[in-house]
Amino acid sequence: MKASNTITTTLAATALLASSALAQLDPIVIKGSKFFYESNGTQFFMKGVAYQQDIQGGGNGSTSTDSSYQDPLTDAAACRRDIPLLQELQTNTIRVYAINPEQDHTECMQLLTDAGIYVIADLSEPRTSINRAEPRWDSQLYARYTSVVDLMSQYTNTLGFFAGNEVSNEMSNTNASAFVKAAVRDMKRYIRDQNYRPMGVGYATNDDAEIRSDMEAYFNCGPAEESIDFWGYNIYSWCGDSSYEESGFDQRTLEFSSYTVPVFFAEYGCNQVQPRPFTEVGALYGDQMTPVWSGGIVYMYFQEANDYGLVSVDGNDVSRLADFTALSSQIAAVTPSGVNMDQYTPTNTVPSACPTVGSAWQAASALPPTPDSALCDCMAQAVTCTVAESVSDEEIGELFGVVCGLPGNPCAGVSASPPNGTYGAYGMCEGRQQLAFALDTYDRQQRDAGNQDGCNFSGSATRQSAVATGTCSSRIQAVGDGTSATPTSGSSGSSSSSTSRGAAAGGVAQASFNLGSVQVGIYAICAIVSGAGMVLL
Repeated sequence: MKASNTITTTLAATALLASSALAQLDPIVIKGSKFFYESNGTQFFMKGVAYQQDIQGGGNGSTSTDSSYQDPLTDAAACRRDIPLLQELQTNTIRVYAINPEQDHTECMQLLTDAGIYVIADLSEPRTSINRAEPRWDSQLYARYTSVVDLMSQYTNTLGFFAGNEVSNEMSNTNASAFVKAAVRDMKRYIRDQNYRPMGVGYATNDDAEIRSDMEAYFNCGPAEESIDFWGYNIYSWCGDSSYEESGFDQRTLEFSSYTVPVFFAEYGCNQVQPRPFTEVGALYGDQMTPVWSGGIVYMYFQEANDYGLVSVDGNDVSRLADFTALSSQIAAVTPSGVNMDQYTPTNTVPSACPTVGSAWQAASALPPTPDSALCDCMAQAVTCTVAESVSDEEIGELFGVVCGLPGNPCAGVSASPPNGTYGAYGMCEGRQQLAFALDTYDRQQRDAGNQDGCNFSGSATRQSAVATGTCSSRIQAVGDGTSATPTSGSSGSSSSSTSRGAAAGGVAQASFNLGSVQVGIYAICAIVSGAGMVLL
């Protein structure tokens, strides 16, 4: 949920005042493919724990209707209860999957700072995330992600952010990676433009053999300003008393030996054998893996129905489970050795080659445009045919399916085709705004053909007086008919086009239309894409 300006401003001001009195923790910086403490240059290896009670919903691309979550860093009593136990595990990093930027985090972040513990935070939350089934990168998501960055940037123990978690998890949804990579690009730009201290933005992937190599390459290819700062691996292939070779850790290490950014296990700890012996810890922090890997994050602190917990919590009472004891023993036995930043000269300097688009990979190197709510507002004021106020969210989805099936491809300006790398300029707008643009495009086409009744749709569309002057007018003219969006370097995000507004462009193969809370997948409606089928009004 987007915070109101008053709430956001008040909390930001309160947090800023509080942060001035906070003790500082030496920030972690990135050089080449390694992490270092900024002040003394010692190499940093994560000894991490996932610290959040299990959340439901879309944070990992799920379509669950249960979207509840509890931000653990807003519960100071719980932080005071749990941090001593995290210290027993020599924890220096926790991963938090959903931050609530409308609440105060000062006390927990201070307690973590005092304990020498860093935080890596996912930017999404269950209701506001890039969904693998209907991926989008729009103004609502942009506002959510930047609000988390704003909140966490004030704390020196914020290590960085994940722009996505297991969004593409099989060949059928690799198109979603284009939207995640656009989020990486825009959050990196936002951090820079806000003059925040350097904080990395990365991605956490699952370990799917069919897409593994393409995923690794895609997020590391292309210009540095578009690619990840670090790579997190959710890997569960070492089960029980496995081995470096049997688990495949040897092959994963070889694959990342020339990667240009730091890599680490964003989740690990297979529970097929219980209690978990955590014998992989010795390998992860040993001489074979530390030249490539920067440690890892054990999944997870809290015992939940999935049976991955290190502790059982009952109110203020915490019980150490057998997994806790085993992990504590294994962590105590390792001392990873690295290099000093001053003596380190990166040799992994060549980024990956982008994967070839085909049946196994469906995301081209060209990315969706940066969300720009101001441009969307300008467009919504400039159209003369718009959505009637009486139309509900459910009806928006139905109406969108109708108008996109009409001749002339009126939805080209809001469509997305990740395999082709083509994106409508207004595909990043809210659903009602997107539909207004499509309706207006169809109406213009009809009027050009001499039909003055193109804005009807049984009362679902209505005419309005266009209001777009000054800056709005010039920006809309720059975008043209909206069928070709090119992201620019503006801090708030904007789109430009080399095409002037006129007849709609031809069909876009494998396009999708994303309507925020109402989403219409076009993959199942091929006739809409080609414009060959006429949907009756």
